[in-house]
Amino acid sequence: MEEDEQAERTLPEWVELEYHPIKILQHMRTLAGSDAQIHFTHLSSSSSHALSAVFTDTAQSSARALAHQADVLELMRRNGVPKSRVCLLDPKAEKELSPEDGEGTFDWFLFGDDPPRDRTAELRKLGFPTRHLGNIQMTTDTALGVTKIVVHDKVKLQDISYADFPTIIFNAKESVEMPFRYIAANGEPTLPPGMRELLHKDLDRGFEF
Repeated sequence: MEEDEQAERTLPEWVELEYHPIKILQHMRTLAGSDAQIHFTHLSSSSSHALSAVFTDTAQSSARALAHQADVLELMRRNGVPKSRVCLLDPKAEKELSPEDGEGTFDWFLFGDDPPRDRTAELRKLGFPTRHLGNIQMTTDTALGVTKIVVHDKVKLQDISYADFPTIIFNAKESVEMPFRYIAANGEPTLPPGMRELLHKDLDRGFEF
């Protein structure tokens, strides 16, 4: 994330949804599991402080989450983690992620973001070992969840149940197709709490004049 123009600016609604401990943040922490930690790096001062404020509520069954102004290389230096032990999840990687990657090959798993910023392209230049999660784009929280299932639960990528490009139906006249792959539960995409309501709200806003 780039430096904020105004340090006192509050978090916009989409950020609150993505990182709020009761919504997407809790979803990501639950997906990662209690044995994991999630680090958000390279944040502006105001973003780091704002996110840290919502990271204080930690459920015992969820991963710990921390916000940092430092970039990932600095965080690696502080923790004594060599680049060879950090796996960059990269859709352009030659090898797919496998259960064996969680058996002493890697200690950290690194996620960038999607275009137009494409932070993954910037991280790719730094020379991290890479793995991919298949050829269908996932949301960051889904990618995190899939990574945990593969390296911790020892399930191969092709054995995970997915919902690809699901259509979310709100009523007889309103629906939206999601352009991503999600983890499926009972045939339905696993969406973060609050996402369905936000999508409906955005759909309604698109018809305001």
